[in-house]
Amino acid sequence: MKKILFYCQNLLGLGHLVRTTEIIRHLSKDFKVCLVQGGTTVQGFEIPQGVETIHLPAIQLDPKTIWSENRSMIADSSLTLEEVKEIRKNMLLKVFDVIQPDCLITEGFPFSKKQSLSFELVPLLDRVKTTKPSTKVVCSLRDIFMVKQFEDRSKEEAERCDFLNQYYDLLLYHSDPKVHRLEESFSMTEKLNCQVCYTGYVAQSIPENTEISDQDIASLSNKNPMILVSVGGGKLGYELLDAVIKAAPILEKQLPHKIQIFTGPLMPDEKFLQLYNLAANYSNINIRRFTTQLIAHMEKASLSISLGGYNTTMNVLKTGVRSLIYPSNKDREQAIRAEKLEEMGILEVIRPEDLNPARLAEKIVNSLNKKPVKSLCQTLNLQGAEKTAQLLRNLLELKLIEAA
Repeated sequence: MKKILFYCQNLLGLGHLVRTTEIIRHLSKDFKVCLVQGGTTVQGFEIPQGVETIHLPAIQLDPKTIWSENRSMIADSSLTLEEVKEIRKNMLLKVFDVIQPDCLITEGFPFSKKQSLSFELVPLLDRVKTTKPSTKVVCSLRDIFMVKQFEDRSKEEAERCDFLNQYYDLLLYHSDPKVHRLEESFSMTEKLNCQVCYTGYVAQSIPENTEISDQDIASLSNKNPMILVSVGGGKLGYELLDAVIKAAPILEKQLPHKIQIFTGPLMPDEKFLQLYNLAANYSNINIRRFTTQLIAHMEKASLSISLGGYNTTMNVLKTGVRSLIYPSNKDREQAIRAEKLEEMGILEVIRPEDLNPARLAEKIVNSLNKKPVKSLCQTLNLQGAEKTAQLLRNLLELKLIEAA
């Protein structure tokens, strides 16, 4: 059985790991997969059975520098950041030497996190070239990236292009070209020597081996129409949750419903407590940190309100739920995605001025009265994980890869 080493590092939220896990779910049917995970672990997060998982000492973005021009990293350790980096680099090289994979996949890198992760991935890629050059090197990339305004964007793109041409055999682009094409994010697409394949969007499967909690059973069996509110991992999105809670008393007077809020497992305790105490004043709100049954909640919901990260948006498309999306990140990735889908009539965007409680309540009521969008969602390709597995089967069997 061919072996795949899949490297994934979530520096801020959980989106990269969620998408990677879905892809691995399909790869593990035909390959022996080892996942190397370098971010914060989340209790209850399901990794597919049979997949070996190696946890590097965790590093993450310093929350104080998330929106800074000069982001910095911190280590979840008593050791210094430099000490942790050295340990991680050596662990990664050893893992490669032991496993000797037929394929190495790097999630996002080098299009994203290049400055943050080169300390360990460049030595790894050099090790591949010098000790096992037959290993195929693949980049797994989401739909929108490099929207940050670099001082010299052309130079930044040229460096990434050269890097890919030096090390990579294949770029798997997890987008539907009907919505977003690679050249919209990366102007040097035609100068890439490696093959580029559109996979379609990667949408999550329903968890297979996770028990449904009593809390999930209660919320999913509630007879009232559900307004579902979620913010991914929870490091971002506090202002959206605060606005929804403050709009709750207005909504309570206008329609029967229950607002189910998930703050995300990574929301700081003090912020969760602030929201929990605020929500305690209103009988139409239930607030929790995390659920393994988010897709089931979306399928039940009359309306989803969320941030606009890749995986949450894919859940919206998969379930066809009416959706309001608040793009929270300042580098425009979420906004670009949401605005494109808004133009297609699939969802509506919440702008900062819409967070006024009265205005937000009005927007929610109007959205609930609009026609379902499921038929529009069904026009998009959400088979990205399955397509990725097929492309890698072809690559490792040395067959001609058909570009999507």
